Amino acid sequence: MTALKWIATTLILIIFWLAVVAYGALSGWWLKAIAPTNESKQFISAIDSKVEQTMTAGRAGNVIWAVLKDGEVRHRSSAYSSDGINEQTLFPAASMSKLITAYAVLLMLEEFSIDLDEPIVNRLTRWQLPAGEYNHKVTLRHLLSHTAGLTDSLGFGDYQPQATLPSLEQSLSNPLAANGSAEIKVTQPPGQQWAYSGGGYLLMELLVEEITGVSFEQWVQSRVFDPLDMNRSTYDYLGDQTNISQSYNANGQLAPLFQYASPAATGLNTTLADLTKFAQALMQTEQQPFAQQMQQATGFKAGAAIWGLGAMLYAPTEQGSFVFGHDGSNDPAINATLRINPATHSALIALTTGPKYLASEIGYEWTLWQTGLPDFLHLDKAFNSAVLPAVVGLAVIIGLVVVAAWWRTQFQSSLPSKASPIPAL
Repeated sequence: MTALKWIATTLILIIFWLAVVAYGALSGWWLKAIAPTNESKQFISAIDSKVEQTMTAGRAGNVIWAVLKDGEVRHRSSAYSSDGINEQTLFPAASMSKLITAYAVLLMLEEFSIDLDEPIVNRLTRWQLPAGEYNHKVTLRHLLSHTAGLTDSLGFGDYQPQATLPSLEQSLSNPLAANGSAEIKVTQPPGQQWAYSGGGYLLMELLVEEITGVSFEQWVQSRVFDPLDMNRSTYDYLGDQTNISQSYNANGQLAPLFQYASPAATGLNTTLADLTKFAQALMQTEQQPFAQQMQQATGFKAGAAIWGLGAMLYAPTEQGSFVFGHDGSNDPAINATLRINPATHSALIALTTGPKYLASEIGYEWTLWQTGLPDFLHLDKAFNSAVLPAVVGLAVIIGLVVVAAWWRTQFQSSLPSKASPIPAL
């Protein structure tokens, strides 16, 4: 066997092994859940320890979280707090606001008998998308799932407490982005590519007002907050409310409580108690059609379903559903998550200020514990867990090839030489 063949064989084995390792990473082979499956007490204890370690590392802030099972709260913790929080304390929800918006939009579609796939240009009068060849193809399905061809990547910026917020139309025309500039414009064919768009939710805010004839905030109040008895949730400025979680920067210092120009995308202030009621509603039989709609896989990344109609699809379940919900994060250190597993009738809610991504990390641990799979927001953890198996496998492959090559060389050298031809007489 020539040296070239040995090299080719080695490369094929390496490529095959790396493919296996990557598949294993996405399948959670190399990850270990924080507690054994179905061991709720161990899971709760492990998360409480994680929170304690984070909050005793010299950080100021607030953390409250809860686990639900069969519609009932099985554990609630708010032991780590700089502000004396409780389940009625208002937290900024950041982009988790989009999950409430999606639910409100689905209710609107049902009440007004609107087709999810109707072009939105038919409904717009107060503001129009910048000229583009794909505008007439954009639907609410696209906006809900971030597949409308919008490439703004908003990220809404912060307004100081004393600032006057722009009108909805002004914000659509000139949005304040968290990083750099942004334009709410359709630049790609709708339905073909997933691209996160806060601008799409600002546009849905306008559509709700155009279709219902009332403000977005009034619609959500009358169709979501009031029926579900979410009596503390509000889009009003957090600094004007009572019993609130303050904001803290990375140094543990008090930070301003900002305003946001898009209630639908990032402006919700809510409580653990209210989110518990919302999660319970989505797990009730009469609300399951909405939960099922939210789980319709519509946004894909690298072939994997990551987004439904307004909901993140964190990980698939063995029963064919998804762990779904939404995370939110904002500067200086706002983080929230609400996740529902319809396969086990369970849910997790976490709200934090101070620790930058603690709520999402709790959500990751819960999703892994529930499904054995990493959520798509934390694929870095999955691939990091695959480094050691990859290195060990590569070492084994190279070692085996070297041994095989050596053995073949030794075997060939031990064979008798071919006899010389007998000369003719």
